[in-house]
Amino acid sequence: FTSVKVLIPHYVSCQWNVWVPRDISAMTNSCVVIPCTFMYPSGIRPYRGTHGIWYFGQPYPQLFPPVVFKSRTDVVHESYKGRTKLLGDLHQRNCTLLINNIGTEHSGRYYFRADLGGANMYTYPDFSELKVLDQPNIDVPEEIVSDESLELTCYAPDNCPDMTPEIQWMYTDYLPDPEFSSDYLEESNTAVLSSTLTFTPRPMHNGQLLGCRVYYPNTTLVYERLISLDVKYAPRSVWVNVSSEVMEGSSVMLHCEVDSNPPPRISWMFGDQELLWDTASNVSLSLDDVTPAQEGIYTCVGDNGYGTMNTSLYLAVKYPPREPLVNDSMTVLEGSSLALHCSTQGSPAPTLTWLKDGELVGTITADELSVLDIVEITPQGDGQYRCLAENEHGRASSSFNITVEYAPVLLEESKCTVVREGVQCVCIATGNPEPTIEFYLPDLNITINETDGRYNFYTHTDGHTSTGMIKLREKGERVDNGGPAVNVHCSIYNMYGRESIHLELQQEKKYMMAVIVGTIGGVAVIAFIIAAVRYVGHNNKKENGNPRQDVVLENPALYYSAVKKDKQNLRKKVLKTELLGSKFNSILEETTGEDGDYQPAGSMAGLEKQELNYAALEFIGARSREGASGRGDDGSNYTEIKAK
Repeated sequence: FTSVKVLIPHYVSCQWNVWVPRDISAMTNSCVVIPCTFMYPSGIRPYRGTHGIWYFGQPYPQLFPPVVFKSRTDVVHESYKGRTKLLGDLHQRNCTLLINNIGTEHSGRYYFRADLGGANMYTYPDFSELKVLDQPNIDVPEEIVSDESLELTCYAPDNCPDMTPEIQWMYTDYLPDPEFSSDYLEESNTAVLSSTLTFTPRPMHNGQLLGCRVYYPNTTLVYERLISLDVKYAPRSVWVNVSSEVMEGSSVMLHCEVDSNPPPRISWMFGDQELLWDTASNVSLSLDDVTPAQEGIYTCVGDNGYGTMNTSLYLAVKYPPREPLVNDSMTVLEGSSLALHCSTQGSPAPTLTWLKDGELVGTITADELSVLDIVEITPQGDGQYRCLAENEHGRASSSFNITVEYAPVLLEESKCTVVREGVQCVCIATGNPEPTIEFYLPDLNITINETDGRYNFYTHTDGHTSTGMIKLREKGERVDNGGPAVNVHCSIYNMYGRESIHLELQQEKKYMMAVIVGTIGGVAVIAFIIAAVRYVGHNNKKENGNPRQDVVLENPALYYSAVKKDKQNLRKKVLKTELLGSKFNSILEETTGEDGDYQPAGSMAGLEKQELNYAALEFIGARSREGASGRGDDGSNYTEIKAK
């Protein structure tokens, strides 16, 4: 071993003093040299030489501490046999100690005791504390922050004179641009070799292993230490569910996972409202019985003190359309302009369709609001309006009524028509409120609105349509062509207006045609009956052997008239169909004369001739059979056969 030179302070005092390193370290199975210098009072003369003792653990002999080294004898503690040697010269007040092949059990405090002979023995209270290491030390900062430069230093003691350590860093291949530097530090007669690794950690380096290896060349002594990097970094990613769609009333789970170190405080936000928070790497938010009010943006926020990050998702709640909000039912005046509103809610946005009395009006709108503009509404705009909202999840509708009020309007079916009994005048008008109908005869200066002895007045209302009818039975003047002179005015009115028009006289062509057809049919029926009677009579004559005498007419003249009852029924049908249409089904009861027939008077006689409803069949030379003539009264329903 080489000698160790110990520096003695210049302020040497003539008292009991010792200088040893307070701390010293060595690797296991290596050696360590503890430098030591001692002083004693100058008045003391060593007796029989200068001797010294090294104790372990305790400075007081009476406590029997283990003896590490003793200059007078070789008696030492078991654990130090063959391991220790004094390198210093006690006479030169150098007490430097060498310990070989040390183990971790040798870690502790070492005290020196000077023995100058006789009573001059003194244990110095100062000590040197030995640390025996089985792996090197790595100086790691309290906090490693991402993206900030980091220095890691590995230390190896160099207190064994015959062995010099070397340092290597392990697992540095993944580091970004690592830098290495070495240093040698001597202090208090001890030496330490160091190696510094410099790099900038990233979040990806969190948890990575780094190692320092210390070895002594030409020996088998190798020491390693591994550390795991604890890199602090702000949240670098916040993972949440993708935006999703759920049905109203269902449940959904929103997951959030944050990558940060240390673990963050995770909070789920809905708008400005914090729904849930926890300090963890992931947090899940459960939503049950979801309603449309819960549709919106949900944000997961992660905050760990080094930074904040958030990610949002959109939760769409699907549901069928709500019942639309529409206008209230209304009554408007013809010509008014209206804006009909329909609004609803649904997801996805519903289509809005306007229907009037079940028929499509306007356009179909794919929105939650639809406005139907009606410009200058007409009476045809009266009815029920319905707004229908539909989407893939269902439908809903709301309706209201629009009542259009307007001045009365005369319908073209209004007219006067020649009938057998006289002239029948019908006035049909529509309006809202339903119009009142009156007839005015300017020639007589009479307003007819009720039945009197000369006129049958009848009114009927169906919805917004009013019908009035009168029959003129009085004798009228004839015009040049022999027809009746009819001068009838119809007056219609309600709160919005009044109108009076002259009713035109029209011949009832369809009625005449019906009568002609009926007459021809009647003749055919009578002919068939006569033929049938003759055939039956002929057969009876054969059977009885007593042929009956048939009617024998010489130059007979047969006059046939259609049954009056059939004529009346036919006239009723014609009046109902042509004059009143489907709006007026009531039939004015006709009045007959005392003998059952209507007797036209005055100018009506000419009309009667035009409406002659019978046919004459004349047989020349026919003779009447006794008792063959029928009833001769005008009210009979039988065929009349006359012989000339």
